Amino acid sequence: MVLLARDRPALLRARLAVYGLFLLSGLTIGTWTARIPAIKERLALGDGELSLGLLGIAAGAITGMQIVGRLIDRFGSHRVMIPMAVAQGFVLVLPAYVPNLPALALALFVLGLAQGSLDVAMNANAVVVERAYGKTLMGSFHAVFSIGGFLGAAIGGLFAHASVDAGRTFLSAGLLILVLAVVSARWAMRDAPAEPPGAAAVPDGVADGVAAPGGVTAGQAAGARLPRGVLFLGVLAFCCLVGEGAAADWSAVYLVDSLGSSPGAGATAYAAFAVMMTVGRFAGDRLAGLLGPVPLVRCCGILAAGGLALAVLGGAQITGVIGFGLFGAGLSCTIPQVFSAAGHRDPAQAGRALARVASLGYAGFLAGPVLIGGASELTTLRHALLIPVILSLFVAFAAPALRAPQPADADAAPEAAEDAAGAGSAVQAASAASGESVMPS
Repeated sequence: MVLLARDRPALLRARLAVYGLFLLSGLTIGTWTARIPAIKERLALGDGELSLGLLGIAAGAITGMQIVGRLIDRFGSHRVMIPMAVAQGFVLVLPAYVPNLPALALALFVLGLAQGSLDVAMNANAVVVERAYGKTLMGSFHAVFSIGGFLGAAIGGLFAHASVDAGRTFLSAGLLILVLAVVSARWAMRDAPAEPPGAAAVPDGVADGVAAPGGVTAGQAAGARLPRGVLFLGVLAFCCLVGEGAAADWSAVYLVDSLGSSPGAGATAYAAFAVMMTVGRFAGDRLAGLLGPVPLVRCCGILAAGGLALAVLGGAQITGVIGFGLFGAGLSCTIPQVFSAAGHRDPAQAGRALARVASLGYAGFLAGPVLIGGASELTTLRHALLIPVILSLFVAFAAPALRAPQPADADAAPEAAEDAAGAGSAVQAASAASGESVMPS
C-alpha cells in the first residue's frame, strides 16, 4: 500500500483516536477498581455482598458484547464507539451515589454495559485502522489500555490518599474521559459497512481505497453466518484470559501462601506480570511484522507456559516473580493477535466476530480465578496453577488457527488475493497469493 504524504496526517489522527479510546477505557476500569474499598465502606457492605454487587459489571459487559456486534456491522464501528466512549464519563459516576446494594448492582450493570460495548466497538475500529495502515497495530492499542488502567489506579489512589470521596474522584476522572472521547470523536476513522462494493470509508484527507468497505449490504452482513474459525479464536481468547485472570487474583496469594513471601513482596509477582505484559504488547506489533502472527503466538504460548511453570516449580520467591513476569510477556501478544485475526476474517462481519471472541475471552477472565480456586481445594494452589500452563501450550499448538481460511481450490487463490487488495491490505494480498498467513504484518 502506498500512502501519499497528504494522507498521513489523517491516518495518524485516526490511529491516535483509537489510542485515546483504549486509554479512556482502561482509565475507567482503573479508577473504579481503586475506589472499590471506599464504595464498600460507604454502603457498609460485607465481602459477600460486595461480590454480588460486582456481578453487575460482569453481567453488563457480557450483555453489551452480545448486543453490540450486529450494531457495529449495521451502522459502522465509529457510530457505536463514540457514544459509548462519551457514556464512560457519566456512568463511572453512578456507583458513587447509589444508596444500597441493589442500586449498586444496577449502576455497575450500566457501567459494564457501556464498557463491554466500547470494548468490541473500539477493537472493530482498530481493525479498520490496521487495514488502512496495512500492518499490525493491535498490540500497541492494547498496551495503551494497560497504561490507562495504571493511570486510573494512580488517580484513584492519589484521591484516596488525600481523603477525597469516591464521587469527586469519579467526577474528576469522568471529565478527563469526556475530553479524550471528544478528541477521539473528531479524529476517528469512519467506516460504513453498508456501502456498495468498491466504495471506501475513510477520514477526511485519506486517499480512496485505504480503508476497506465491508463489500456487502448491512442486511446481508446481519444475516450471514460468522466466518469460519471465529468460534475457535474465541476458545483461544478464553484460554489466554483464564491465565490472565488467574495471575490477577492468585499470583500474590501463591507467593505469600506457597512460597512464604511477605505481602509486600507477594505483590511484586503481579506487578512483574502487568509490566511485562504492557512491554510485550508494545513490542508485539514489530514482532508480528518480523515473524508473522502464527509464529509469534506459538512462541508466546511456549514462553507463557515456561514462565508460569518456572514460577510454580521453582520453589523460590525470585523464580516466582521472574516466572510471572515471563508469563505476562508470553500472554501479551496473543489476545491482540487473536482479536486482529477475528476482525480481519470478514470485514463485513467484524463486529459480530469480535463480539463473539471478546465474550468468550471475558468469560475466561471471570472463570479463571474460580477455576484455579476450585482446583486448589482439590489439590494445592501450586498444582492448580498448572492449568494455565496447559492452556498456554494448547494456544501454542493451535496458533495456525490465526491464519485466514484459504480458498477451496487453487483457481480461487488469485480471486482471494484481488479481494484482499481491494480491501486495502497489500500485505493480505501478497500473503494470500503465496499461501502464507493473510493477517497484516
